Amino acid sequence: MFCFKHGWCLALLLLVAGPLYAQNPNSTVKLNELLNRVATNAPTLVTDSSAILIKEAQARETSYNWLPNIKLNYQANIGTNNNVGGAYFGFGIVPSNNRGVRNESNTTAVLSNLGIAAFDMELYNFGAYKAQNKVAEAEVDVQKNQFAASKYNLQAYTIDNYLQLLKLQAFLTVQARNIERNQEIRRSIRALARSGIRAGVDTSIAEAELSKSRLNYIELKNQVKQIQLRLAVISGMPYNSIVPDTVSENNLILHSVSGNLLMPDTANHPLIRYYRSLYDNSLEREALVKKSYNPKISLQAAAWGRAASLDANNGFTSLYNGWGFQRENYVVGLGITYNLFDLKRRQLKLNTQKITSQYTLAKLNEQKVLLAANASQADANVATALERLQEIPRQVKAANAAYRQKFALYKSGLTDIIELNAALNLLYRAETDFISAKNSYTQALFQKAITENQVSQVLNQLN
Repeated sequence: MFCFKHGWCLALLLLVAGPLYAQNPNSTVKLNELLNRVATNAPTLVTDSSAILIKEAQARETSYNWLPNIKLNYQANIGTNNNVGGAYFGFGIVPSNNRGVRNESNTTAVLSNLGIAAFDMELYNFGAYKAQNKVAEAEVDVQKNQFAASKYNLQAYTIDNYLQLLKLQAFLTVQARNIERNQEIRRSIRALARSGIRAGVDTSIAEAELSKSRLNYIELKNQVKQIQLRLAVISGMPYNSIVPDTVSENNLILHSVSGNLLMPDTANHPLIRYYRSLYDNSLEREALVKKSYNPKISLQAAAWGRAASLDANNGFTSLYNGWGFQRENYVVGLGITYNLFDLKRRQLKLNTQKITSQYTLAKLNEQKVLLAANASQADANVATALERLQEIPRQVKAANAAYRQKFALYKSGLTDIIELNAALNLLYRAETDFISAKNSYTQALFQKAITENQVSQVLNQLN
């Protein structure tokens, strides 16, 4: 933060203006409280948190990819056993059997049954399982960081609306005071008109000014309600209960002008963490591509029993003989599988993934540059807002003195209604400028905090 060498002027003005915008602390909502409600109840965050659960479930699913396959099969069949010699490819289930080659065709039915238990486990794939798990974990990290970035953006949105609400509430207070001043002027004019000191037209002008003030007040109330409704949607609070706390805003300004410095932490900014997780995820996918096309060593085993109504000499017997198991067998073995053409597939897919990694790295660097630029812009905005705050006390003091003098002159008959209204408008503009200056400075402070990942530290200064 910047040191405000004339901070005592601002502090004095805030103390003087405090009663002007006083609120009942029991009826207001602090920004910390509102942000906590938003973090708990915002519909978008509730949805995004469910997405994290999905990614975690998918990671658990991936961690069990090593499980073997144990398949059980039993079948009983009746049909012919009429075959010829010759080779063929077995695409799926082939409706035939071995043997059954005869000199002439024979369509006598044969009953057979077959039961198989087959085991297949990929024992070692040179790190592919580990790479799959790392990719799944990286997906969870991406989703968590995306959630954190969404939460941070929603926090910034909430803060912006809260500060806008603060400004509008202060405008309402000033507008109410402006209405009171116009009513005071109208009462004075009526008294002067009855005594013949002032013309009746002054009364009409005063009525018009009063009506304009009331219309402005109505419009400001509508703007306040619109922002309250927006905040109610994401916080789950009744809209009319969202009344901002002006005391905390004054505390923030007083703390900031005292020269308390906050160190930026852009390296851990939620947006940076999100894009870094995307880059890390892409690197893990590169490792997975490299290992997915490695050889695979498998353990295989099978045991089966079968029977058929054919005898050992290939003769047809009673169909009853096809029930039960006449022969039992087993086989166990180790196998290694490697597809030579996977070398080219691996090269192509790895090249694609490397391009993706380059893209995510470029996005990460882009966000770093944008945050640095935004931080510089935020510093400039804070400095400009401080200069405005330094000048505000003079404007408010001079405008208030001018109005009081013009009002006294008017009641003495030494000036007209036009000059009095001009002085009144000057005071009204000075008071609204004071509110805008406070809001601009607070907005600049939070924008700097959001850019430099220091929102929690700034929120601590609100108390």
